Amino acid sequence: MKKKAIIISIVVLLLVAATIPIGCLSVPVGDKIAVIPLSGAITAEGTSLLFGATITPGLVKEQLYKAEKDMAVKAIVLRIESPGGVVAPCQEILEKIEKVKQTKPIVVSMGSQAASGGYYISAKANKIVALPGTLTGSIGVISQIPNVKGLFDKLGIEMQTFKGGKYKDMYAGMRELTPEEKEIMQRMTDEYYEQFVEVVAEGRGLSKEKVRSLATGQLYTGSEAKELGLVDELGGLDVAIDLAAQLASVEAPGVEYYEPKHVSLLDLLLGADLGGLANIVQMKLLGLSGLDIILLETLSHTYPQPQYLYQS
Repeated sequence: MKKKAIIISIVVLLLVAATIPIGCLSVPVGDKIAVIPLSGAITAEGTSLLFGATITPGLVKEQLYKAEKDMAVKAIVLRIESPGGVVAPCQEILEKIEKVKQTKPIVVSMGSQAASGGYYISAKANKIVALPGTLTGSIGVISQIPNVKGLFDKLGIEMQTFKGGKYKDMYAGMRELTPEEKEIMQRMTDEYYEQFVEVVAEGRGLSKEKVRSLATGQLYTGSEAKELGLVDELGGLDVAIDLAAQLASVEAPGVEYYEPKHVSLLDLLLGADLGGLANIVQMKLLGLSGLDIILLETLSHTYPQPQYLYQS
């Protein structure tokens, strides 16, 4: 009778185990390092019809959440390939990286370039690895308001402006900025610059004075960046993975490469402004070239977006 009860108990346990999803079983699967690729300009959301894949706060949050919740992942390597981008998304991404690294070490592996905003989001990683030929640095901020009045005059276009607020039309690009307005733009740009300097000083353990001497907007090679204290090690992705394993105190970990988000035509269309698409189609029907379309689309969105962006 006792033997029969034991057999029944074992059968019940096996049946219960069979109903539990494999992912819920606490069976050790070995320590892992997660490698997350981040490629493209840094933007608030969506993809770009003109430039393809981008790095967004939503994408980074999704990938880091996946690595953070996987108990087998002991450390994370961010493979960054970016010229930088818009200020606020860079700050949001860095905030998420700071939060996750409190539980799991994060190492940045720089590709051919991780400049300006690409460096900004790297600055507070536990360690930064760059190739000797990586282009990085470009610490600074840029704000631009094109003045297209001369072009509109040539085209015979006159813009009538009605505004409520003294400075409301200063961003429209339809006139020269007044000295007072230029001061406003410069103060805003200086504020973003100081925020960048503070992040680098804090993340790299450097004085603000030292960072300001480096924050001229110039690019540095990976070799120069290491000498200046902007990166920790020289090497490729393998070096970054080994360093991540050391920080996590794990030996011979497995490596899980997260798939980059593939940008389909549907993704581009869904992420695009339909009104903008209609304008592009209209301009095409008028016989305008691709360069003309890009120029007109740029000029129609002149409101300044301060950027941590390397501009070639």
